[in-house]
Amino acid sequence: MTTENQPGLRERKKQRTREAISDAAIALFIERGFHEVSVAQIAEAAEVSKRTLFAYFPTKEDLVVHRMADHETESARVVRARPARTTPLTALRDHFLDGLRRRDPITGLNDTPEIRELTQLIFRTPALIDRMQRFKAGGERALTEALRDTADAPDLIARMASVQVIAVQWALSMENFERLASGETADVRYPDAVRDAEAAFALLANGLATVS
Repeated sequence: MTTENQPGLRERKKQRTREAISDAAIALFIERGFHEVSVAQIAEAAEVSKRTLFAYFPTKEDLVVHRMADHETESARVVRARPARTTPLTALRDHFLDGLRRRDPITGLNDTPEIRELTQLIFRTPALIDRMQRFKAGGERALTEALRDTADAPDLIARMASVQVIAVQWALSMENFERLASGETADVRYPDAVRDAEAAFALLANGLATVS
């Protein structure tokens, strides 16, 4: 084996360990409840030491919310990568609609049992709700920077725009999640989810012309 390949193998092993720990934790949380499961029990189920567990996940909350970590700055990345002559809001709307088509869990429109159980776990656990609020705030900060850097938006406008955009995205996702939790399927909900998203982004467009 060459040294060139070793870093890749190490990273893949670390990723497998990380996933195994998180999978074990989430399975226990869903079965018993977030606060009823100790770190020691998670480590035992994942067949790692507590020290190893904390090396990957500094807090219990991290064991769950890391599944959404890539989404925290997603809106900012969409704005930065948008095609020329495409407004930030158009890029964000199109990306959200594409997420609905793909049944991306972050849109709330995914009714696979595993995703539904994980979402229910988050929204019935105050500690995880609090962590998601910090996640949301991080998304607002990242989007503010992206709007300021790529749309020449003044600081205040960029900040106000990002707060509104992220709030609308979360509201749309929560509406979809609640509809699915009440018994609708993702396929049945999809047309209304698209209409809701288009209406919400149209409302934003009327108030965010300064970042067009």
